[in-house]
Amino acid sequence: MSTILSVPGLYGSELQHWQTWLERKLPNTQRVEQEDWDNPILPIWAQAVSQSIQQARGKVWIIAHSFGCLASIYAAQKYPEKIAGAMLVAPANPNRFSLHGFQAGELYVSARDNVALHLPKQALGFPSVIVASSNDPWMPLESAEVWADTWESRFINIGAAGHINVASGFGAWPEGLRIFEHFQQSLYDLPQGAINAPQPRFHLVSQEF
Repeated sequence: MSTILSVPGLYGSELQHWQTWLERKLPNTQRVEQEDWDNPILPIWAQAVSQSIQQARGKVWIIAHSFGCLASIYAAQKYPEKIAGAMLVAPANPNRFSLHGFQAGELYVSARDNVALHLPKQALGFPSVIVASSNDPWMPLESAEVWADTWESRFINIGAAGHINVASGFGAWPEGLRIFEHFQQSLYDLPQGAINAPQPRFHLVSQEF
C-alpha cells in the first residue's frame, strides 16, 4: 500500500484550501506538519518531509504546494527509491528564499544565498509533474518551465490561476484531483524496468482536463 503525503506551503493550507479538500478525497493521505508555518526554513521543513517519507509504509506519492514543493524536492532527492511520484503545484520561486527564510518585500535573494543552490540541477530520480499558472505572483511561468526542464518533469500550464490557492479561487479543485489521478494512472500503465526517455510534457491552458 502506498502513502500520499500532502505538503503545504507558507502559512499552511487552510480549511478551504484544495489541499485540505484533496486530503479528504484521497485515501491513505497524511499531511506533513511543520512546527512553524510562518517561517519557511528549507532544511527544517525538508526534515519534516524526510521523516514522513521514512515512516511511510511502501511507496510515497507527494502532493505539494508552493514552498512545500521546494521542501519536498530537497527531501525526496535522498530517497528516490521510495518516491512513486510527485505532483508539484505552483512551486515557489527558490530565488526568493534564503536558508534563513523569506523576507517580506524582498523580491529576490542574492544568487550566493538563495535556496536554488540546494535544489537538484538534473533529472529527479522519480516521476514528477509541475502544475503552473501563467500569472503566479510567486513564480514566473518561464521559470517554472525551466525547473520542469531541469528536473525532466511533466509540465501543465492551467492558465491564469494566480498562486493556485484559496485567494485565487482554488478551494475544492476537481481538476487537480483529475490531474493527480491521471498522473498516477499513467505511471501504473508503464511497463516495468528503467525508462530513460524524457517525461512527456503537457500544456493545459483551460480548466478542462
